[in-house]
Amino acid sequence: MATLSFSPLKPNTLFSSFLFPSKNISSRPIIYTLPHRNTPPLTFSAAKRPPAASATNSSSSVTIETVSPENDANSTVFVIRARNRTGLLQVITRVFNILGLSVEKATVDFEEDYFVMTFFVTDSRGNKIDDQKSLESINKALIDAIDGDDDAALSVAPPDGGVVVRKPRLDFGERKGQAERMLGLMDVFLKNDPISLQKDILHHVEYTVARSRFSFDDFEAYQALAHSVRDRLIERWHDTLIHFKKEDPKRVYFLSLEFLMGRSLSNIVINLGIRDQFADALSQLGFDFEVLAEQEGDACLGNGGLARLSACQMDSLATLDYPAVGYGLRYQYGLFRQVIVDGFQHEQPDYWLNFGNPWEIERVHITYPVKFYGTVTDEFLNGEKCKVWVPGEMVEAVAYDNPIPGYGTRNTINLRLWAAKPSDQHDMESFNTGDYVDAVVNRQRAESISSILYPDDRSYQGKELRLKQQYFFVSASVQDIFRRFKDTHKKFDEFPEKVALQLNDTHPSLAIAEVMRVLLDEEHLSWHRAWDIICKIFSFTTHTVSPEGLEKIPVDLLGNLLPRHLQIIYDINFNFVEELKKMIGLDYDRLTRMSIVEEGAVKDFYDLWPHKFQYKTNGVTQRRWIVVSNPSLCALISKWLGTEAWIRDIDLLIGLRDYATNAELHQEWKMVKKVNKIRLAEYIEAMSGLKVSLDAMFDVQTKRIHEYKRQLLNILGIIHRYDCIKNMDKNDRKKVVPRVCIIGGKAAPGYEIAKKIIKLCHVVAERINNDNDIGDLLKLVFIPDYNVSVAEMVIPGADLSQHLSTAGHEASGTGSMKFLMNGCLLLATADGSTIEMVEEIGQDNMFLFGAKAHEVVVLRKKGPTLKVPLQFSRVVRMIRDGHFGFEDYFKSLCDKIEGTSDYFLLGADFMSYLEAQAAADKAFVDEERWTKMSILSAAGSGRFSSDRTIQEYAENTWDIQPCRCPF
Repeated sequence: MATLSFSPLKPNTLFSSFLFPSKNISSRPIIYTLPHRNTPPLTFSAAKRPPAASATNSSSSVTIETVSPENDANSTVFVIRARNRTGLLQVITRVFNILGLSVEKATVDFEEDYFVMTFFVTDSRGNKIDDQKSLESINKALIDAIDGDDDAALSVAPPDGGVVVRKPRLDFGERKGQAERMLGLMDVFLKNDPISLQKDILHHVEYTVARSRFSFDDFEAYQALAHSVRDRLIERWHDTLIHFKKEDPKRVYFLSLEFLMGRSLSNIVINLGIRDQFADALSQLGFDFEVLAEQEGDACLGNGGLARLSACQMDSLATLDYPAVGYGLRYQYGLFRQVIVDGFQHEQPDYWLNFGNPWEIERVHITYPVKFYGTVTDEFLNGEKCKVWVPGEMVEAVAYDNPIPGYGTRNTINLRLWAAKPSDQHDMESFNTGDYVDAVVNRQRAESISSILYPDDRSYQGKELRLKQQYFFVSASVQDIFRRFKDTHKKFDEFPEKVALQLNDTHPSLAIAEVMRVLLDEEHLSWHRAWDIICKIFSFTTHTVSPEGLEKIPVDLLGNLLPRHLQIIYDINFNFVEELKKMIGLDYDRLTRMSIVEEGAVKDFYDLWPHKFQYKTNGVTQRRWIVVSNPSLCALISKWLGTEAWIRDIDLLIGLRDYATNAELHQEWKMVKKVNKIRLAEYIEAMSGLKVSLDAMFDVQTKRIHEYKRQLLNILGIIHRYDCIKNMDKNDRKKVVPRVCIIGGKAAPGYEIAKKIIKLCHVVAERINNDNDIGDLLKLVFIPDYNVSVAEMVIPGADLSQHLSTAGHEASGTGSMKFLMNGCLLLATADGSTIEMVEEIGQDNMFLFGAKAHEVVVLRKKGPTLKVPLQFSRVVRMIRDGHFGFEDYFKSLCDKIEGTSDYFLLGADFMSYLEAQAAADKAFVDEERWTKMSILSAAGSGRFSSDRTIQEYAENTWDIQPCRCPF
């Protein structure tokens, strides 16, 4: 994968803000006695009465005085002075609570424009705090906590399409009684003991789900459970946003059109560290946590590896405490549901929002106008000619926030997804003229933008909708980024110091032209200054090395939909070509290749700017793919490593190598695998009615169905295996290693060859699974509608995993990483991340086959002279001759892999593939060797964690630092 980087204060005065007014209120102090709270123990060393301590933070104008009064020998007094501000009292008392301190009494007094809060505080044992070091730590925590929230309230766009930004305003006519009420409501974090959790769950059953707490089913219990978890998630989320606002670090904004989140409940409670507490609380209520977790639907807002990578990277950004915001689209329908009828794939809409999404927070007050079509005019501003885009259509982008918690930290970052709604202006125009039908049509047209993941772009209308999606998501995100920056900064020279924009694949690439447009047309910067900013803030990741994988937009479509952006792209290209001429002269062939308005070659760019290209290995998060999906293995690893620290620092997994030959570990390791195979076998039987042997090797290939991923090679190998067994005598059959071959994946709706591969899999399975001569020696299973939740069951139960892409076609590949972490052995070509896996675990612990990338080019040139093995010709002939039925239907499929049409070299790699399969059989019957290889596979998987990927991005590309929430 390549990343392209293109005034003095009076003593003891605190300047902040607070809810209560200081004007027109009596200066008599308000005294409120607080109940003693159960707080975690915090021990301070004994000492005599400490001297008065104070703390000042000049950046946030905070002054705190700490004293131990003679008339109260058991308390330490913290005196804080501040201006009016909503929620400050909650923040201060939360700090005391987190530190295990009790507030015995509090007073509020008023001095001119400020109020004075006095807190009488004791430690968890009811004693005065005497230790100077402890006092300094408490003061620092208070200073760190006193600040504002990160997201200002945004009003709905006014009729002219602008966005009004409002900070919360205070009503200075509030009465004194509010102070007493707020002091009485001094908040603490929600508790996680069983009684508190049960009360919260039952509260949500009755008041959120609106069911009787004496009668509710599993799904309603799940909904109540999810909202209880969300309450605790939001606490951390708010604290993190407040901390980011205070520290004002450089942030990375991660733009991806796909986020394959899957289910969230289990991952969230594990990251929050409250999974066992909730499980115990539910058990006492008569519910099983795992059963309730199964009630959650998958959020399939993506298609395959790229989308799941985005989800993993968000998890790692939060866990590593990096200040980050993710942006994407809130599709009404996710990736289609795959339904198999008579072996044929059919697509159905994925109504993933039908039962709501408890993890999102709708921000109806955060909306931005997004413009389409129209014309560009010239106007003069301060004597300078500027461009003005007059849109022909406008829609609104509404924000939906999804908190993403980190593991082992309080940091919780935000994934903001945009939904399209019609512009109020256009709706009102239609209703005012009585054209209600037009109003409805406008609404449907607007909402279609965020309606479906990957609209069919084979037609002009489909291409236009896809481009609309991309710009809609980019425009809303860029407006949000600019708003956040301008909240606290006025000079755009500081923009690169505070903003890093990561484009995940080609879909958000319009962000470059959009930021340029905003800087030029709305902020009125010069071209040179704007372009300099662009070059400093953007980085781009491509997930494919093939030119056909790069998206191209017809010029007429772009000019019609986004006329101003086409002008900017032309100007960027003109300036770029002029610079090229200075570097390479008038080499017009090369200039044409490198022009961004024409097709270009990556190599030409690399030759001139090699420093802009970085290779980064993708990664997956061990929290999802071991801790959540394979809890038995998680517990076993923690036991043998003597720590759970590997969940955050996965490099510690290498310590398993010390026990790779340990007989006790071998026994426990095999038991974990058997438990996971039992679970997978039960799923297969429930799904298909097919019973499979647990003694068989579970051989898995689960990927998006595509010619280059070569599921067809796998099926041809299965046919060959079937043919061999069928022609063996009984004695030879006893020597066969039994296999359960599992294939899963979806074919794109318009990809006919991929759909034929799925059908072939089913007809071959029908023949094999019903052949009494074969029995348990060979079974073939296709798992329909493969998604994240199914993967969490399949991957832990796999013995062998196949990754068969033609060398040079897989940029990275993350599926193999998930299997590797779970101790599954890999049978693979030397492609993508497999090459690095060889470096980490050794070739002896894998089964490699096939041509290398440099050999692929040579083999393709041989064309018709390339000889294929007889075994390959035989299995293709079996399909052609109708051995499995549907002779005419599979003719075109056979044509694609014979003679000069075999572009992906199935025939050339077939013998090598069979040899690798034979090597896997030989290793599997040697249980000690196989188990050792499995342990070494998991031990060597640390390099393939998304934690490492994100850390490399942060240090080498984004230049951001961790910003850990201190609570």
